Amino acid sequence: MFSPGIKRSSNRKAAAAAPAPAPDNNSIPNRPATGTPAPWAPRLSVLARTQLTKKSEEKASDADPIKPVYVGEFPEVVRDEQANFLRSHIPGDASISGGMDKETCLSWIICRNRLFIWSHLSSSPSKDCVVLQLPLDCLDDGAHSNSGYHGTNWLLCFLNWDPTSRGRNKAVQSCKSAGVVLCNQKTRAVTYWPDIYNEGGSVPVTCMLSSDESEVTSFSVDGKSTPNRRSAINTMGSNSFNSLIACARPTSQHVSVALACSSNGELWCFYCTPTEIQCSKVYQDTLYLSSHGSDGSQFVRSKGYPRSLIWRFSPHSMDDSERQFFLLTDHEIQCFSIKLHPDSNVSKIWSHEIVGTDSDLGIKKDLAGQKRIWPLDVQVDDHGKVITVLVATFCKDRVSSSSYTQYSLLTMQYKSGVNISSDVHERVLEKKAPIQVIIPKARVEDEDFLFSMRLRIGGKPSGSTLIISGDGTATVSHYFRNSTRLYQFDLPYDAGNVLDASALPSTNDGEDGAWIVLTEKAGIWAIPEKAVVLGGVEPPERSLSRKGSSNEGSTLEERRNLTFASNVAPRRVSSEAGDSGDRKKAVMNRISRRTSHDEESEALLGQLFHDFLLTGQVDASYEKLQSSGAFERDGETNVFTRTSKSIIDTLAKHWTTTRGAEILAMTMVSNQLMEKQEKHQRFLQFLALSKCHEELCTKQRQSLLTIMEHGEKLSGMIQLRELQNTISQNRSNMSGSPHSSSEAQLSGALWDLIQLVGERARRNTVLLMDRDNAEVFYSKVSDLEEVFYCLHSYLTYLINEEQPHEAQIKRACELSNAVVSIVRSAMLYRNEHHMWYPLSQGLTSWYCQPVVRNGLWRIASFMLQLLDGTSELELSAKSDLCAHLEVLAEVLLEAYAGAVTAKVERGGEHKGLLDEYWNRRDSLLNSLYKQVKYFVEGGHQVLNVRTDEPDEEILRKLTSNLLSISKRHEGYNTMWSICCDINDSALLRNLMHDSMGPKGGFSYFVFKQLYEKRQISKLLRLGEEFQEELSIFLKHHRNLLWLHELFLHQFSSASETLHVLALSQDETSISEAEETTDHVQNRFITTLADRKRLLNLSKIAIMAAGKTTDSETKMKRIEADLKILKLQEEILKVLPANEANQYDGQRLFRPEELIELCFKVQNPELALRGFDVFAWTSSSFRRSHRNLLEECWKNAADQDDWGQLHQASKDEGWSDEETLQQLRDTVLFQASSSCYGPNAEIIDEGFDAVLPLRKENSEVSALEDLDFSVEAILMQHKDYPDAGKLMLTAIMLGSVHDNSKVEENPSSME
Repeated sequence: MFSPGIKRSSNRKAAAAAPAPAPDNNSIPNRPATGTPAPWAPRLSVLARTQLTKKSEEKASDADPIKPVYVGEFPEVVRDEQANFLRSHIPGDASISGGMDKETCLSWIICRNRLFIWSHLSSSPSKDCVVLQLPLDCLDDGAHSNSGYHGTNWLLCFLNWDPTSRGRNKAVQSCKSAGVVLCNQKTRAVTYWPDIYNEGGSVPVTCMLSSDESEVTSFSVDGKSTPNRRSAINTMGSNSFNSLIACARPTSQHVSVALACSSNGELWCFYCTPTEIQCSKVYQDTLYLSSHGSDGSQFVRSKGYPRSLIWRFSPHSMDDSERQFFLLTDHEIQCFSIKLHPDSNVSKIWSHEIVGTDSDLGIKKDLAGQKRIWPLDVQVDDHGKVITVLVATFCKDRVSSSSYTQYSLLTMQYKSGVNISSDVHERVLEKKAPIQVIIPKARVEDEDFLFSMRLRIGGKPSGSTLIISGDGTATVSHYFRNSTRLYQFDLPYDAGNVLDASALPSTNDGEDGAWIVLTEKAGIWAIPEKAVVLGGVEPPERSLSRKGSSNEGSTLEERRNLTFASNVAPRRVSSEAGDSGDRKKAVMNRISRRTSHDEESEALLGQLFHDFLLTGQVDASYEKLQSSGAFERDGETNVFTRTSKSIIDTLAKHWTTTRGAEILAMTMVSNQLMEKQEKHQRFLQFLALSKCHEELCTKQRQSLLTIMEHGEKLSGMIQLRELQNTISQNRSNMSGSPHSSSEAQLSGALWDLIQLVGERARRNTVLLMDRDNAEVFYSKVSDLEEVFYCLHSYLTYLINEEQPHEAQIKRACELSNAVVSIVRSAMLYRNEHHMWYPLSQGLTSWYCQPVVRNGLWRIASFMLQLLDGTSELELSAKSDLCAHLEVLAEVLLEAYAGAVTAKVERGGEHKGLLDEYWNRRDSLLNSLYKQVKYFVEGGHQVLNVRTDEPDEEILRKLTSNLLSISKRHEGYNTMWSICCDINDSALLRNLMHDSMGPKGGFSYFVFKQLYEKRQISKLLRLGEEFQEELSIFLKHHRNLLWLHELFLHQFSSASETLHVLALSQDETSISEAEETTDHVQNRFITTLADRKRLLNLSKIAIMAAGKTTDSETKMKRIEADLKILKLQEEILKVLPANEANQYDGQRLFRPEELIELCFKVQNPELALRGFDVFAWTSSSFRRSHRNLLEECWKNAADQDDWGQLHQASKDEGWSDEETLQQLRDTVLFQASSSCYGPNAEIIDEGFDAVLPLRKENSEVSALEDLDFSVEAILMQHKDYPDAGKLMLTAIMLGSVHDNSKVEENPSSME
C-alpha cells in the first residue's frame, strides 16, 4: 500500500500531447470520472538484483543508483532453521518474527522456538550468531499469528552492558555483552536473558502471569517457581501487549527494568534480575485514557491502545537513576518518569493532546468527511526534542461516497523555555512543521493492518522516515523540493516480508547512515541516500471529491496511466506468495523502471497490431519495432509480453452492469473469454507473419514463453468456466426446480474459490474495488496462479472440517476437478501449439512453479487424510475420492517432474526439490494402491468390474492407470507391489526393461527387494537376462557377485572378488592391508575355515582364467594369505586360555595384530613367525611398520642367552664349524635366514630395501645422524658389548645359509 509508482513528471507532457482517447460509452452509471489510485507494481526480484559475482569495488560504479544494495546474509544456522520451518508450514501461515536494534546493531529472528541474534555489521554473521532456546512456558499454541501480518507475536529489547560499543563507537565496535528481554504479545509472558554472550548469563528467567488476578509466577534459573502476590494479567479479552521498552538499572550488574503497555490500558513494569522477574502494574489515572478531552467532549477509548512506548533519550546518552518515556494513546502523547533506583516508581509528568479541536496542537478532528483518526506509532530523535507520530485517518468523500485512508506524519517538538522537571500543566509541545501527508488517498484497511505499521526515523537522507507496513513492505518518506517523495523497498515473492528496518551507525556525531532493511528470506539490504533521492516518487494526489486536481482525467486516461504503471513489473499476487516468485523473477535484472522509450515501443506495437486486425497486413512491422527498441528487454517487462498480458486481462465493459449470479447465468462470460482467446491467437499470428516470433524465439525465450503461457492460462480459464457451468447445471437438474439456477451458481466449493480469488484480486488492485468478485476473477487471467495460492493458504475456509465427511469429499473432489482441468487444459494447449514455443531448456512452466505445486499438494494431502482417516465413509464416496485423487496425483507429479527438469538444466541446486518430489510421490501412490487393494480384497461392487474374475485380474485392470503413473515417475515401490500381488513375472521383466532410470532404474530396485527378502535364486536367475544391471547391483554385495561373474565366465574378476570376500571382515586383503580400503560386508563368513574355502575357490578361479601377466602374482598373494590364516590358527592354539577366550574363531586379525601377538607370547617359534608375517605382506607394509619390525628383531635377540653362548665359545674354543653348528639353533640365525637368505619367500622387494643387515649397507635414510639396520638394533642389546661378534655372525651366516652349503670363510663378519 506504500508502493511507489513510476515517475510521472517526465511523462506528463507526453501524456498531454497524446491524442485524447474516445470516451467510454459503456462506463458504469454514476461512476466518477476518476477512480482510486492504482496500486503500483513491485520492483524486480531482490534475488535477481543481487550481483554476488561483482566485487565490492565494482558495485559503486556499475550498480543502478536507485536500487537497494545487498549488504549481508543470514547466519547459516538461521538459513537452515528457516528452510526446515518453511518446508513444514504453509507459506501463508509460516510467520517468522524478527527485528533490528539501532543501539546495539544487533538483529534477531525467532523461528519456531529458537531465537537467533547476530550483529548486522559483522562481516561473518555465522561466526558470532547466538542461538537461544525459548522456554516452553512463554510459547502458546498460536505461536504464529492468525492475521496475515508478520511479526505480531514477539517484542524484544536489547540491553547493552558493553560501554565500549555505545555512541559513535557502535559503528566500529560490536557489542560484546548484552541482555535480552523478550515478551510474547499474546500470552504476555516475559523472558529475560541476563547476558547472551556469557555462558552463565544465557540461562533465561521467565515470568508467567496467571489469569486469576492474584498470582504472578516467576521461573528462576534453577527452574523453581515462586509466587508473587501481585495483581496478575487477565489474559481474557483484548489485552495483548503492544509495545515493550527496557533499560539497564544503574549500580547493578545484569539488572534491568522493562515496561510494557497492553490494549486494555495497562502499563506493566518488570524488574528483571538473573534469578527472577518481579512485575507490577500502574493503575487508573496513570494509564487509562481520560474520559473527557480538553474541550469537554466525550472520548471513547479504542481497542489496541495505548499503542507505543519509547524512551525520550537513547540509552547511551543518559545513565542516571531516573528516565523519561513517552506513551502514545488514541488521542494524546503522555510523558512519564521512572526512578530506576532504589525502587521502580513510575509517575506521570505531562500529557499533550494531539487529536482534538485545536489544529495548532496536532491533528484537528471532526473535519468534513473525516470519520476516524488512528495514531499508529511514535519515534523520538536522539536528542529527545522532536517527536514524530504516524497517523492514519479514515475519510469518506461526500460526493461519491467512496471511502479512503489518508496517511500522514505529525512532527512535534518541545517548546523553548518550558520547565519540565516537575508536573506540568501547560502545553509543552508544538508543531515543528505542518502535517506531512504521505498518501492522501489509499485503500481502506482493517485495524489489524493499521496497527501492524511501524515507524522508524534517523536514516539518510536527513529527515526521512521509514514506514514498515503489515503486508511486508517498507517505504521511505522524504520531504524533497517542497513535496513528499516515496521510495518503496517492496519484496517480491522469493524474499518474504520486511521484518524490520534501522539506520546504519555513522562515525560522524549526530548523523546516522543509510537505511538498512531486515528481510524474511533475502538477508539484509541497504537503501542508499541517492536511491531515495533519485528513485522517490510523488504520492498520488487525485481526489474523488475535488475538481481541478492536477492528476484528474478521463476514465480511459486513468486506465492508460495504470497500464504504464503496471509495466514496471507484473503485479504480485500478495506478499505471502512464498516461493511462487520463481516464475516472476525478473530475467532482466538490470531494469528497475519504465522509461518513455518503453512506452513509445509499446504504443507502436499496439498500433501495428491494431492495423493488422483491420487489414491483415504487417507492413514492415519487424523493422519498425526493432528500430524502436522493442526487443531490448526480456521477461515480464518485454513490450510483447505486456501487450499479450493486456489482451488476456482486459476488463469486459458489458460486465460492469451486472452483479453476482447474473454474471454467471449469462453466456457473456464464456463469450468474452472466447473473444480474448481469438484475439490472443491473432496476436500470435501477427508475431509469426511479422517475423517477431523468430526473433523472440532465438533471443528472448522467456518473453515468448510468457506469451504462450498467457494462452495456456486463457485455455485453463475457459475450461474452468465450462466446468462451473456443468456443475451448476447438474445441481439445477438434481434440485428439479426451474428457479434454482441462481442458487446453484452461488453454492459449492468452486464458487467459494472463485469468490476468494476475486476478493484478493480486488484488494490488491484498488481500481477493481467497484467490480464483482466473479467479474474480477474471470478478467484477471494472468493471475491464475492465485487459484492455487488460495487453495494452499485457505483450504480450511473452502472445506470446513466440521462438515460431514461426505460433504468434505464432495467439495474436495470439486476443487480437485477444477485445478486438474486448469492444468490439463494448459498442457493440452502446449501440445497443440508446441511449434510456437521456444526451446524449453532451463525454462520453468507456470504450472511447475512452487505456488502451483503447493496448491495441488494441499488439496491432495487433504484428500489423503480423508482416505486414511475416515473408515466409516461409504464405499461409493471413497471410490470417487480415489478416482479424483489419482487424476490429481498425475497432474501434481507432472508439475514436479517439469520443475526438476528445469532446475537440472539450469544447473541449480535441486536436491531439496527432488526429495520433496519423491516423498510426495510415494505418499500418493502408496495410499492409492492401498485403497485399490482394499476394494479388491473386500470384493466390493463399487468398482464396475466383473466379480467372477480372479482377484489378480481385477487388480490388474484397476491398477493399469496407477501403474502407468508409477512408471512415468519412477514409483518403483508401487510397481513392485503390483507385480508381486498379481504374480506376473513377465510384466515385471517388461517394466525392468522399460524403466532404465538413473542408478539402474527399476531393475536395481527389484534386485534390492529380492536380496533383502533373501530370494537369491530368483535374483541370480534375473541376472541371466539383466547381466550388466545385476553386475552393477552386486558390486555392493560381493558374497553373490562372484557367482554372477562365474556365470559370465569372468574368472579373473571372480577370483579377485573371492579373495577380497575371504578377507572382508577387515575390509581388505591381508597381503595388501596397507594399500586398500574397499569396504565390503559379508554376513555369511563365520569361521576361518570359510575364509580358507573362499581363498581356495579364488585359486581355482585364477587357474580357470589361464595364464596372464599377473596370475602368478595373484597366486602368490592368495598363498600368502592362506599361510597367514594358518598362522592365526596356530597362535590361537598356543595362547593362554584366559587370552584365547577373548578372541572368537570368526574375527580376522590384521597383520600387525598377529605380529604383536607373536612377540607378546615369549615363544621362540612364535618369535620367528612374526618375521614370516612381514615376509608374506608387502614392502609398503614393511616400510610403514618399520618400528614393529625393529621390535621383532629385539624380541628375537632376547630369545637366546648370548652371554652364556659367548662364555661357552671362549671356554670351549669353538671352531668355525662348531660356531655355525651352535648358532644355527638361535632365533637370530633363523630369522636372518627367513628374511635375507637365498631361499626366503618374500612378497615384493626384499627386507634390504627397508632394513639392511649391516650399518655400512644402510641407504634407507637420507639423514646422516640416523642409521637403520639390524646391526644397529643389535647394538642396543645388553649382551652386545661381549657377544656382539657372535650376534653379528649369526645374522650374517643366516643370510647366506641355504641348507646345502655353508660359507667357509666368515671373515666378512668383521
